[in-house]
Amino acid sequence: MLVIHTADIHIGVENYSRPDPESRTSSRLQDFLTSFDELVDYAIDEKADLVLVCGDAYKSRNPTQTHQREFVKRISKLAQKGIQVFLLAGNHDSPNVPGPATTLDIFSTLEIENVHVASELKTEVIKTANGNIQIISLPWVRKGDFMSLSEYNQLSNENLNKAIEKKLIEDLNTEIGNLDSSMPSILASHVSVDLAKTSSEKSMTLGKDYILPTKSLASNKLDYVALGHVHKHQVLNDDPLVVYSGSLERIDFGEEKDSKGFCAISISSAADNGNRIESYKFVEVKARRFKTISIVIEDTDEYPNDKILSEINKHEIKDAIVQVIVDVHASRYREISDKIIREKLSTAHFIAAVRKNVISESKNRLGKKLHESVPPMEALKAFLKERDIDEKKMRLLLEKGQTLMVENPPNQP
Repeated sequence: MLVIHTADIHIGVENYSRPDPESRTSSRLQDFLTSFDELVDYAIDEKADLVLVCGDAYKSRNPTQTHQREFVKRISKLAQKGIQVFLLAGNHDSPNVPGPATTLDIFSTLEIENVHVASELKTEVIKTANGNIQIISLPWVRKGDFMSLSEYNQLSNENLNKAIEKKLIEDLNTEIGNLDSSMPSILASHVSVDLAKTSSEKSMTLGKDYILPTKSLASNKLDYVALGHVHKHQVLNDDPLVVYSGSLERIDFGEEKDSKGFCAISISSAADNGNRIESYKFVEVKARRFKTISIVIEDTDEYPNDKILSEINKHEIKDAIVQVIVDVHASRYREISDKIIREKLSTAHFIAAVRKNVISESKNRLGKKLHESVPPMEALKAFLKERDIDEKKMRLLLEKGQTLMVENPPNQP
């Protein structure tokens, strides 16, 4: 049985985009759809039995008609090939308050064949072409659902998170205890776990949300734990495999160095010494590249723009989303040409920024260890020499400086 695991597709992210003339939509929308297409084609070509989408199909809880159309088109393509599709609700799919539908509920309403939607903690048996598999769904749980209950509404944020963690672990253990050991089992969840390393979503898990211990998910009664919510692909446990598939596309520069793709897992219907996993691999997609080019302009650099262009030449920028960061002293700030840099980046897909950071003048760069014990006139002389002031002008400035110090002597201890 071949299972494809993905998450955080985030259709609707359109930062760093430009108009796409063919589709008349955002070029970044096309990026996200193209990466999703790679997964769909792989699943069909390899005759996958099941595709797990572990939350956050969309960026917004209110996706546009175009975003809905494009997502449904691809899910239907899988379902029409007889591939079972399991859609789990993530935080971006769910409304802030109970009652309104999730972005995925339309599939349940239309009762589309081979498509399953999970927006609550439950266990469902899925019939695939190569046998049955049971899936425990643990979707994103809204804190508001707990805060509306009397035993939780007076708790501090920290204690509320602890109470949610305790309740989810208890309920999850109940579902795991009721599993049928005669068939494969997967936990599909959209959640933060304690061992996860984040990239662009660091702020999402620091002190705000409940975080489950990895060990609470890694039950030996499960064959595979498929996670979503953190965009960085990573394996957190080996037996059973506890895996974040990561997102299919890079969201921002925080994910610049992350590999993007999906997981392909071959699971046997018969247990062999308790382990049904026959193979596991991460399949990379051709996600849009992000590239940061950092340059420091030294005072010894005679032609700073030439140095910047030379540094850009060292990088593959064609069709990438690029930012150039130049650290430069204030005295040379105006020598940097934004126009020249942008012309050099013309083959990039998108120029995110050409940023010039003014770095403070370092005392050590004056050739002396300047500190409070150094006489003011000596410090002034070193400062003027550093700027190649001619002798006549330097003498006048030093005389003026001496006069000012005589008229306004520094405070004595």
